[in-house]
Amino acid sequence: MGSGQVTSWQGKNITVAGLGVSGISAARALAGLGASVTVVDGGDSEGHRAKAAELAGLGVSVRLGDAATLPEGTGLVVTSPGWKPDSPLFRAAAEAGVDVVGDVEIAWLLRDSRPDRKAAPWLAVTGTNGKTTTTQMLASILRAAGLKTAAVGNIGTPIIDVVLGDEEYDVLAVELSSYQLHWAPSVRAHSAAVLNLAPDHLDWHGSMEAYAADKGRIYEGNTVACVYNVADPATERLVEEADVEEGCRAIGFTLGAPGPSMLGVVDGILVDRAFVENRQRNAQELAEVADVNPPAPHNIANALAAAALARAFGVPPRAVRDGLRDFRPDAHRVARVDEVGGVVYVDDSKATNTHAAEASLAAFEPVVWIAGGLAKGATFDELVQKSVKRLRGAVLIGADRALIAEALARHAPEVPVVDLDRTDTGAMLAAVREAARLAEPGDTVLLAPACASMDMFANYNERGDAFADAVRELAAGSA
Repeated sequence: MGSGQVTSWQGKNITVAGLGVSGISAARALAGLGASVTVVDGGDSEGHRAKAAELAGLGVSVRLGDAATLPEGTGLVVTSPGWKPDSPLFRAAAEAGVDVVGDVEIAWLLRDSRPDRKAAPWLAVTGTNGKTTTTQMLASILRAAGLKTAAVGNIGTPIIDVVLGDEEYDVLAVELSSYQLHWAPSVRAHSAAVLNLAPDHLDWHGSMEAYAADKGRIYEGNTVACVYNVADPATERLVEEADVEEGCRAIGFTLGAPGPSMLGVVDGILVDRAFVENRQRNAQELAEVADVNPPAPHNIANALAAAALARAFGVPPRAVRDGLRDFRPDAHRVARVDEVGGVVYVDDSKATNTHAAEASLAAFEPVVWIAGGLAKGATFDELVQKSVKRLRGAVLIGADRALIAEALARHAPEVPVVDLDRTDTGAMLAAVREAARLAEPGDTVLLAPACASMDMFANYNERGDAFADAVRELAAGSA
């Protein structure tokens, strides 16, 4: 399926992999366009059967309990993002010469299917960390400029539903994960950003090289700007390797003073030397660091990336400032919970890998660090080495806490460590109390686990809620 290809869906036999949110969205949309759709899912629970019954009413066939066999006559497979490329269903598709694409690819191919309106351009964001925050910042800036927009993709409403919905948009802020990009060969954004690259999801991609290559797909065919992180040369290399439209520019963002064709920070001011006349000499003030919420270094970088994409779309400077001021981050992202006894408690449960935890730790000093969970194959030596000077102490929880303890013993032997061998519902309260014992007035107790949460919690949201509840109980006890 090539870029810009117009596809007739009438009567096409399509297999949709997975009964998740994006799978159901794709099945509904394609059936509505006249395709013959079969959804396959390995589960067969009561919940699965309820979803199957709902789709059956739309003429969609659902096969439960078998996610490996390719239905006979399949002409295209549409996958949900989490399915691995080596899944048996996809191997069967490859052997049969059948393409496999994702819901983002389908959304891209459907964007011109409404004859009553013009397709909205996509401003796209990816990276190991910061994608959601940057995409939401971008949407806030676009709204401040008076544009009709939505934050979509790996966030919020399924992108197919937005493309085919009744709302008409001027531009879309699109968050794309490496999974989604892997299955979206035709997407061509107006402008796109890769925020950073660090090892993550390597079990899915197979190697760091494959992971980076999938991230780099976001730059393919960009028409106006490829936004990269000056502090992360790997992102600039992806720009250099991309096949873009004639005239598309490489735009850097940096926490330092920007050079020409960059956005950066000068004396607490976010400035633009990319989208101004005579960028060799001139710079445009966009906002103050204080306008960024929270003004942690990694979040300032997110703001600069969002501003670069917005400016590439022609947004005026004032809208950047107003959009950043209006923006409120989602829960569990460097969120201040409370101050108890002169110690500030911060919830960054969303820091589920070492790269995110490093950025979080860099925003505070001194820190009592609450960390641990499922390591997903990560190692922690580099994280500890970079953060050791900030650490007052550490409290470790979760299944793979020993890996962090070993890294601390190697690189920070003077830092006191509490190893909590508990997975019960009271473990987070115990962790917060131990952190409070280690902390001194002026310190920050920071939940930045550097690990996934599923060993103890349903998700990172539940983990963050448990932390906030524990801090509130601590505050009530000290009142």
